Amino acid sequence: MKRLIVALASCVLAAFPLHAQRAVGRPSTPAPAAKAAAKPAVPRVERPVPFAVGETLTYDVSWSTYLTAGSAVTTVKERRPSYNSIAYYIVAEGRPTTLLSKLYSLYYKVDTLIDSYTLLPQRGSIYSEEGKRHRYRTTQFDRTANKVFFEFKTDTTVKSDFATSPVTQDALSAIYVLRAVPLKTGDRMTMPISDNGENLKAQFEIGAIEKVKTRLGELGAVRVKLALVDAKNHPVGRNTAIWISTDPRRLPLKLQADLPVGSFVLLLRDVR
Repeated sequence: MKRLIVALASCVLAAFPLHAQRAVGRPSTPAPAAKAAAKPAVPRVERPVPFAVGETLTYDVSWSTYLTAGSAVTTVKERRPSYNSIAYYIVAEGRPTTLLSKLYSLYYKVDTLIDSYTLLPQRGSIYSEEGKRHRYRTTQFDRTANKVFFEFKTDTTVKSDFATSPVTQDALSAIYVLRAVPLKTGDRMTMPISDNGENLKAQFEIGAIEKVKTRLGELGAVRVKLALVDAKNHPVGRNTAIWISTDPRRLPLKLQADLPVGSFVLLLRDVR
């Protein structure tokens, strides 16, 4: 279950036109006599989202031949002032079943701060425990400079920074932003993300509405197929997809991916 939450979340990218940037030409300088009064500043407006503070989604995780290998829980913890704005603080945690934990101790915690005005991540982190090995990764976005500041802590600390797109998402924010975007069958889009200290590119296509069987019943969902590549254009994962419910909650009902460590499926079990 190595990097379970991170690997799967990274494959579900917010490849959407919501934040598409358009160049705006510089207006011509008016003549002194025609100089207009300065326009009042336009108030910022928060983006509408289908989730709210307190929402908790619990998933059963199957891995290769294990029908239930673990569980994953994502929670919208709070909406709070952050980096001179307002942000949703969202946390995802993954654990193996009691049986598997006796074979190998695993725990993952991923969090993100999503700006409520832009739906872009401000900062994200990944904490992992794999046996006796503990790791902590943080990614901070400088939207003014279009840079990422990455820090990786184990017994030592390694830091790096690099240029990135102004619309880059992180692994966890991508899933929640995808829920807020209109999905039309046949659409194909591309979106950059930053994960584990590198720039990745996602290409995905919106499929038809399908029925997904969950413990909540059989629900209609749009199938979103993902293709993720690294900076060298090498594929990351295969057979990757996410199913987003068609109801107003836009719930991620199911996630699947074939990774080097096995095939994973996350299926929604409970919503609170």
